[in-house]
Order: sequence, then C-alpha cells, then structure tokens
Amino acid sequence: MRQDRLAALAPLAAVLMFLAAIVASFWYLRNEEIEREKEALKRDVEYAQQRVRLRLLERQEQVMRLARDVSNQEVDRSEFGTRAEALISQYPELQALSWIDERRRIRATHAAPTVTSSQLRVAGEVLRGGETAELYGLVRDLLQPVYSQPVTTNAGDAVPLLQLQVPLASEGRFAGVVLAEYSIDSVLRYGTPTEVLARYAVTLLDADNHVLAGSPLPPRSGSVWPWSAKANAYQVPVSPVGNGLVLRGQAYRTSLGMVGSGLFWLVGTLSVMTAWMLIATWRHTRRRLQAQQALIAETNFRRAMENSILTGMRALDLQGRITYVNAAFCQMTGWSEAELVGQMPPYSYWPEEEHEALHAKLREELSGKVTPAGFQVRVRRKNGHLFDARLYVSPLVDARGQQTGWMTSMTDITEPNRVREQLTASHERFTIVLEALDASVSVAPLGSEELLFANRLYRQWFGSQTAGHLQLVAQAGVLPAHRGQSSVDDEDGLMGLPTDPLTSANSENAEIFLPELGKWLEVRSRYLNWVDGRLAQMVIATDITPRRLAEEQAARQAERAQSVSRLITMGEMASSVAHELNQPLTAISNYCSGMISRIQRGQIDEEGLIGALEKTAHQAQRAGQIIQRIRAFVKKSEPNRQLARVEDMVTEAVELGGIELRRHNVRLSHYMAARLPPVMADSILIEQVLVNLMKNGAESIVQANRPPAQRNVELRVVPRQVEGQDVIEFSVQDTGGGLPPEMLAHLFEAFYSTKSEGMGIGLNLCRSIVESHHGRMEAENLYNGSEVTGCRFSFWLPLA
Repeated sequence: MRQDRLAALAPLAAVLMFLAAIVASFWYLRNEEIEREKEALKRDVEYAQQRVRLRLLERQEQVMRLARDVSNQEVDRSEFGTRAEALISQYPELQALSWIDERRRIRATHAAPTVTSSQLRVAGEVLRGGETAELYGLVRDLLQPVYSQPVTTNAGDAVPLLQLQVPLASEGRFAGVVLAEYSIDSVLRYGTPTEVLARYAVTLLDADNHVLAGSPLPPRSGSVWPWSAKANAYQVPVSPVGNGLVLRGQAYRTSLGMVGSGLFWLVGTLSVMTAWMLIATWRHTRRRLQAQQALIAETNFRRAMENSILTGMRALDLQGRITYVNAAFCQMTGWSEAELVGQMPPYSYWPEEEHEALHAKLREELSGKVTPAGFQVRVRRKNGHLFDARLYVSPLVDARGQQTGWMTSMTDITEPNRVREQLTASHERFTIVLEALDASVSVAPLGSEELLFANRLYRQWFGSQTAGHLQLVAQAGVLPAHRGQSSVDDEDGLMGLPTDPLTSANSENAEIFLPELGKWLEVRSRYLNWVDGRLAQMVIATDITPRRLAEEQAARQAERAQSVSRLITMGEMASSVAHELNQPLTAISNYCSGMISRIQRGQIDEEGLIGALEKTAHQAQRAGQIIQRIRAFVKKSEPNRQLARVEDMVTEAVELGGIELRRHNVRLSHYMAARLPPVMADSILIEQVLVNLMKNGAESIVQANRPPAQRNVELRVVPRQVEGQDVIEFSVQDTGGGLPPEMLAHLFEAFYSTKSEGMGIGLNLCRSIVESHHGRMEAENLYNGSEVTGCRFSFWLPLA
C-alpha cells in the first residue's frame, strides 16, 4: 500500500514542480520586461518634461522682456498690441497677452483667433474676481512671476488655459502685470518631442489627476493575467508651474507577453495533461486502496458480528460433511470447532433416540425441500442436556454461481417456547376472568363495524354482532366507534385519537336504559391500541337495574317524608290555625246576628244591609283562602319545578308562617328587593322551607325566654352573586339563643334534632329541597361581642 501510494504521488509531485518552475521562469522574464519598459518610459517622460519646461521658460523670458519694456514706458498700448500679435502668431501655445494696470483695469489685450468668446478679455474692463484676480493679488504681494493652477472647464468649446502674470514696476512700486495665457493642449503638442508622442500616450493632468490635454489609454479589460489589467504609466510635475501641471506617459501595448507565447502554452498544456493522467491514476489507486481497506474492515466486521451473535451457524458440503461452525454454534452444543468440523452424520449433537427422524430431516435439507419458515428439532449438548432449536437452511453459492453446500442457522428457542406456553396459560386465565365478569365488555375499531372482542355477557345480551356495541356508544353519548370513512384530518397526529368528538364526549360514566333488555346499564368507554396497531374503543356496560330501583324507591320515600313533614308542621300549627280561622268565623257570626236584630227592629236600610253582607262575604272568603292554602300545602306530594315569582312565594310563606309566629307572640318582619327576577322552582316546596325556618326561629325565641321587645324574626330576600353566578338569597334571622358550636356540624343530618320532641327530619328535608333546586343552605350564629344574639339560616337559588 505504501509503495502504491509513493508510485502514484511521486510522478505527480515531479510534474507539478516542473510546471511551477516553468511558470516561475516566465514570471521572472515577464517582470524583467516590465521593468525595462518602466525604465524606458520614465526616461522618455522626464525628457519630454524637460522639453516642455524649456519651452515654458522661453515664453516666460519673452513675456518678462515685454513687461520690462512696459515698465520702462518704452511700449505704449498700440505697440503692446503689435508685439503681442507677433508673439502669439509666432508661438502657437501663447493664446493671449493682456496689460493690466495697478487699478486692475485692462489697458491693452490681444488674443489668438482660437480663444473662445467666454475667455476673451476686453480693454477697459476691471478684474472683479475669480482666479485671475486672486493671482493678481499674489503677484502684487510677491512682485514675482506666478503661474496659475490650470483646471478643467465645464464649457464644451473652451480649452483649459495656463496663466502667467509678470509684475510691472515703476520707480520701485507695483504698476500692474502682464498676463500671458497659454493653451495647455498646444504646450503638450509643441513642447513634447514627436518620438515620445509616437511611443506613448502623453497627457497633461491637473492636481486632481483630471486630464487637461492629450488622450489617455482606456483601461484594459478581459485580460486573464492580473498584471495586464493596468497599463504601464509614469508621471512627473512640470516646472516652473509646479504640482498643478503633471505630465503623464502611458506605454502602448507592444507585445502579448506570456498569453501569446506558444512555448508557454505548449509546456503548460503538456504539464496539465500529464498531471491529469497522474491524478486519474492516483484516484484509481486510491479507490483500490479504499476497496482493500473496506474489504478488510468488512471481513473483520463480519467476523466480529459472527462471533457476537447468538445464532449458531453451520455449513455443510453437498455430502453432508460439516465444513464450518461459528462460536455460537459451539457454545450451544458444547463441542469445540475442531470436534465438529469434518463430522459426517450422525452428528455428535444429535439425540440418540431421534437419529432416524434427524436423518430424514437432513436428507430433506440436502435436497432443498426445507420450507423457508425452518423446522424445529431437539439438540443434545455435550453434557447430555437437551434443548429446542429452530433451523433455517439456505444454499451456499461460490463466485462462479455454483452451489457448494448448505448454510444452516440454529436458534435456541427453549426460552421462547416456555414464554409462549406461559402466555397461552395467561391468555386462558384472562379469558376466563373476562368471561366470568358480570359486565358486558366489547372492543371495536374506529371506522369499522368489525367486533374485535366480546365476552360472554355481551354475547348473551347482543349476540356476536357490532350492533350492540354501536347502540351502547350512540345512546351513552361517548366517543363514536363508527364514523364512516376515517380521515387523516380527523385524527390527532401525535395521539392517534379523533380530534372533533373528544371535546363533546361525556367524560363521566353514562347511565342508559335499554327497553329490549329491560335493564338500566352504566356505560364506560376508553380508547386503546389493538394488537395490530389499530385504534379501538372498549365499552364496558354494567347492569345497575337494582341500584336504580333502590334510588327510585328512596326518592319516593323522600317525597313521602316531605308530605309527612308538612303534616307534622300543620299538626303543630293546628291551634294557631284554629285561632286564625276563629277570627273570620266570629266576624261572620257577629255580622249575621247584627243584621238579624236590625232587620227585626227595622233599623237597617238597603245600603247598610249590602255593606254588612259584603263584610260578611269578605270574612268568609278570607276563611276559605286560609283553608285552601293549608290544604294545598299539605296535599302537595310530587315536585313540579316551573318559572315562579319570588314575590308570590314569599307572600304565601309569610301568611302561613305568620299564624305560628303570632301564636308564640313573635313579630315577623320581611324585606324583599324590588323587581326580583323569576326562579325555576317548586313554589310549595320553597314555601315549606321558609315556613319551617320561620317556625324554628319562633321556637328558638320561646326557648330563650326573650322579652317582648326582642321577640323578632326577620325574612330578607335579596339578589346576590355566588361564585360568579347570579342567585336569589333567602335568609331567616331570629333573636333566639342560637346553636351550640358542636351542633352546627351535624345540624342538617337526618334524624338529628336540637329539640327534645323533634324528629330530626325538618332541616334535613329543607337542605334536600334546596339542593334539588341546585342551591345551597347554611346556618350561623349572630354575636354581639361574645354574646349570642340569635341565629341566621340562609339559602340561595339560581336564577331561571
């Protein structure tokens, strides 16, 4: 492997080094050529700068000579114009000459025809500002010739001009300037040698590298070489102007360099081809090495896996000779590999009593008649113990596709057989328990009418069909087992349960009645994953008919107890009722006796007789109403809840209870809030509760021996809010002796009474009546400091 790697990498490294040497050589030669071009460009640009400098100095000398003559007053304005015209016509770069006095007035001027109208100066004008005026002030201060810094102009037809102002002196004082203006383009054209212009692109630039004259080379683009992206250039400032005027030369492209070198590309192409072939060889060698490594790793992996698995492997040739066994096979049988390899049947691990059957199995195995599911045999270990094993057989095929034998895998199934027997026994016990249950149990999948399981009681009630299961589910209101075609959108992706029905299904047990069975059933339901992975619903139905009958009988007994309680109440109130009836009856008797006596004496007229008869009829009606109310109160047996006005119930209860309170000399006061909403209640039962509470309050006051001023019972009816619910609260408050604290906890229990002659069913019935109306009742003592001043019973009823 190391030799193959070196054989592949060494030629590749040599070719890459050769290619690198060729590239470095061409790079060095190219750099040398560039350096020579740069030196030649520098030399020629500096030579051109000297030529331009000398030409500017010559023009400066001529302008200074003219300025000296003007200062000496040897030249007047006409002579100045003549000499300026001669200079401008003789030297093309000179565009204009102007004579400006000390008051900045242009006394004389002459310009070349190429000067644009915007750049012309007119005699008699005064310099008002701008660059010329600033330069004028600088010359006046320095008394030396000064060049302006040329700048580009925005006007399309105007060319940039270079200004030179030479001071005039008269008797030692400043007398003005001579302004000379040069065409920068003419300075470049006539000042630069023609041989330099032929070899290079020469331009004049200002201080900001803006082109003043000449045509620069366009930037090179599309080159594959990074060093060819920029042209060879050199620039130098032009004196005496200074840095404001820069002469730049750019070399033209005279050769293609390495891009046009055929030798370079030939060597490069050959090197790339060689490198490509060597890389292909190296990749092939690398894949071969990887294949070898993978083969070794796979062999080691299979050997490790083969030694670690619990399945025994055995290879036979076509004659039945053992040619290979793995470690698991040896561990199962107890014989070593050396003892097993080479054996012919009968093998040493065959039980002696099963040789004939195992020979037949071996013949089927060698003939290829073994089923893919394998077959079970008994195997004997070396120590003589037997175990159950399952054998799977597959043919062994060599690389040429010819079968060389059979490979057999052997698995110890002794433990699975034991577990299977235990599971079978457990299933039988589980089935016996379910069959013996006194509840119906059925399981059906969602979205199907298949019945997965049903115990004996279900089959006895509904048969072997799913109809009974579906009937229980539908009538009980639990989650539906049959929903038609199931949809993925109808099921939760995480739980696998249906989404929509879960929110509307009953979470408690449901009690239903089946007429065809004549039974009351309590139905419970839950979801489970069936053995095949399907979501199923199990329904358990328990016969609760005896319990419902007992509850109905208890309800009937409670109704009879309520009637008995009312009879007892009315029995206790009998004397008060008699006293209450005695008043209208006495009044009727008195009215009748009075009318008879007056009629006999003839002392009554028709109007008086009618008035007396009306009063008599009113007292008779009052007595009849008392009798009817007492009769309705006593005869009421079955509850009848309907919309009832609170005012009517309180009025009836006050009239009935007032009879008993007046007998005990107890004053009754009541307060009722205005515009109370109606409640859904049985009026007679609520009146019974109020009468019982008022009667108990009066008896408590009698037992406490309160003085007449403190014998009060107050009934209050007001709206309230309890636990966020709007209710009507009824409270009966007395001024009796209260209740002992130990009795408050047992006050509403059945047959528990605080009175020696009491039966203990009054308050228990009251609480039952209130709770049947979805209300609550409570009792509490009233205190003045530490002294008990009375007791308060209250209960509330929800609004309709």
